[in-house]
Amino acid sequence: MAVGFYVDPCFYLIGSGDFLNSFFSTIYIKLEDSFWGSKYPLIMNELYNGRLEKDNVLQAQKELQQVKEALAKLPPTEVVWDFEDLSLSPPWGNDISEEITNMAEYFVTSDGKNLIDVLEKALKTAIELEDGLSIDVL
Repeated sequence: MAVGFYVDPCFYLIGSGDFLNSFFSTIYIKLEDSFWGSKYPLIMNELYNGRLEKDNVLQAQKELQQVKEALAKLPPTEVVWDFEDLSLSPPWGNDISEEITNMAEYFVTSDGKNLIDVLEKALKTAIELEDGLSIDVL
């Protein structure tokens, strides 16, 4: 099953739930030093738990920019596939495109878009529509 970000009536496709979990896992382990929500509470608590309320979208947008900048400083070998089992690795292993040079570029949706760019677009839509954002299954 595919998951994505939903801002009524728009759905932004991400891909598998495991793939999206890897995005959050990498933030948790590599950027928050294994203290969930310590640096990015809206993204890691509200959004991860399924729903980012409309009153928090602007601040979440700022958090995402910080996440993007921090991930851009990490090589793609720093990916964390699952924070609950650090021995796991992506199904494709280290076989990634040469165009991916850092972790901000690593997460590419099932339809070929940068996941961070997709989340930025979903957040902008939420602001325009004065709505929250959720993670939903397609």
